[in-house]
Amino acid sequence: MSSNNYCSAAKQVCVPGPIIIGSGPSGLAAAACLKEKGVPSLILERENCIASLWQLKTYDRLRLHLPKQFCQLPLLPFPSDFPNYPTKQQFISYMEGYARHFKLDPVFGRTVVTAEYDNGYGFWRVRTVGGEPEGVVEYVSRWVIVATGENAEEVVPKIEGMSEFVGQIVHTSGYKTGECFYGKRVLVVGCGNSGMEVCLDLCNYDAQPSLVVRDSVHVLPQEMLGTSTFGLSMWLLKWLPVRMVDRFLLLMSRLMIGDTAKFGLNRPDLGPLELKKVSGKTPVLDIGTLELIKSGKIKVWPGIKRLTRHSVEFVDGRVENFDAIICATGYKSNVPTWLKDTNFFSEKDGFPRKPFPHGWKGENGLYAVGFTKRGLLGTSMDATRIAEDIEQQWKLSSRNLRPSVLMHHCQSHEFRKETQN
Repeated sequence: MSSNNYCSAAKQVCVPGPIIIGSGPSGLAAAACLKEKGVPSLILERENCIASLWQLKTYDRLRLHLPKQFCQLPLLPFPSDFPNYPTKQQFISYMEGYARHFKLDPVFGRTVVTAEYDNGYGFWRVRTVGGEPEGVVEYVSRWVIVATGENAEEVVPKIEGMSEFVGQIVHTSGYKTGECFYGKRVLVVGCGNSGMEVCLDLCNYDAQPSLVVRDSVHVLPQEMLGTSTFGLSMWLLKWLPVRMVDRFLLLMSRLMIGDTAKFGLNRPDLGPLELKKVSGKTPVLDIGTLELIKSGKIKVWPGIKRLTRHSVEFVDGRVENFDAIICATGYKSNVPTWLKDTNFFSEKDGFPRKPFPHGWKGENGLYAVGFTKRGLLGTSMDATRIAEDIEQQWKLSSRNLRPSVLMHHCQSHEFRKETQN
């Protein structure tokens, strides 16, 4: 279908406030901050629920790895009776309560296929597809807030022989519990927080897990000196430089959990905080997996060379049989596939080109929330800044008695006005 036919077939909706793409924590936070400033918004979501990554693509035993005070969204803290590290279900209930509290009502089942700035009229066209009866809908607004996040699409590695392997191969987005892997030899590919925790879960269901550790990794205790390692790090950074805090974290880790290199977990040259700042790579906060590695219940392997029908050959030449493979290989941004004609996002990784803390604002009313590589704390910072910036523009346009170009265009094309939030 040509673009002209596509446009003519699309139902067109005028949105007075910003269009927010994505109803995860980032999208909800942006909408709540805007609403608190008196600015309405419209949230578009491709799935049928809010926080779809949490609801549809996470394992059952998941808990927040950081204390709740570092994971709450703006303007509404977690319930006081929640534990320090809320469970998956508790976090989802918090998100649902957040949406109810601020009366946020996303438009579900709307997949954005293109978002493009119209230089002639000075507004954004966001084209979506969905089920009947809506079909193709084009939304029009002066502002677009990209809130699809760092984890929009699964990353599945391409390994030689994957088509020959007769066992199950699943990404962690499809893993719920180790129950169905009882007694099986399972290879977990990826040694981040998810990979380590999936191994722990598999052990709890009497599976026989192994872990592929291809690169170096920092493993830290989840808590030090009676408090969270993350919270302690944030406090120390107020007084000390990053490298000095890193030295302290590594010294304490050596005293508490020993030399991880002895068990196949070599540490990177850069310290955990400096590495996070430079590359965005998060250290593993251990919740019990390391003890199982030390005891031999979880075996550690190097990178994979190839797969055969029943076995895996590793880069060091060793071969081992496995019944299943779980890819804990993370996610990636999908922004470059649908956001058109902008240099704000990198085509390479789908993140804003400007480094933190400057990656929240682009040109022509384009914004990004949740791409800081700093978790929900970064999301809150982005959402607050975006709301303050748009509020100033909103007030300026409301004082201008002349109809905007957008409203003229909407009226001339008989657009339907729509503001959900």
